[in-house]
Amino acid sequence: MTEHNFQNKTWTEIAEYIKQGTILLLPVGSTEAHGPHLPLATDSIISQEMSRRAASKLISLGYKALILPTISYSVTDFSIDFPGSISLSKETATGVMVDIFRSVIKQGFRYICVANSHLEPEHIGSIVKACQIIQEETSIKISFPDKCRRRWASRLTEEFRSGACHAGSYESSLVMVASPSLVKEEIRQNLPANNISLSDAIGAGINTFKAAGGDQAYFGMPSQASAIEGEHTYNLLADMLVEAIEETFPELKKN
Repeated sequence: MTEHNFQNKTWTEIAEYIKQGTILLLPVGSTEAHGPHLPLATDSIISQEMSRRAASKLISLGYKALILPTISYSVTDFSIDFPGSISLSKETATGVMVDIFRSVIKQGFRYICVANSHLEPEHIGSIVKACQIIQEETSIKISFPDKCRRRWASRLTEEFRSGACHAGSYESSLVMVASPSLVKEEIRQNLPANNISLSDAIGAGINTFKAAGGDQAYFGMPSQASAIEGEHTYNLLADMLVEAIEETFPELKKN
């Protein structure tokens, strides 16, 4: 579904969307190693699909919604040991988001939500900082349901809550639904479980996948992934975005 994609509209159509109080969803991902079975674009794929589903839910509720082009570069220092991972500094990542927010706000958009699927702490920090800068400059809030927060994490899968969820069952299931052709199934099905918690490793001061025990850049149980799990999780993620938007912007009137 591409009809809700911001970049597929003309400038004259965008002018009308601005008048209609449209909600903008900004998918944020990374270009980063996700095991030997998932693509570097895993986080971006997940953010795009959760945004697509959230946009559909919002529109069904009477809102106007568009999905901005995905940010696919972020702070990815944890995967520094793996070819293909491309990292930005926290300052650069923050600056990119701030500039995007400033640009659409200057045009007249007032309702923006970040749909993020990359969970590296410094990356999360870059989003939070960008949102703070914009609120201080403009008094406009940016909606950002942070999946690392207990409120949101408690709704997701057991593997996600354990912290052993990088390219494991949680993310593998989501990519299997959104981009099944990009999952290397023969490899995925034969990967042994790696139940080391990245959350615990981060708490202990470890800051790379290899140092945490992820020699192949995955944690969790990729062999247990399924499309059924992926569908269920996407519905949860889309609902989270809608709920966060409605809470952040109580003044937003449905059309």
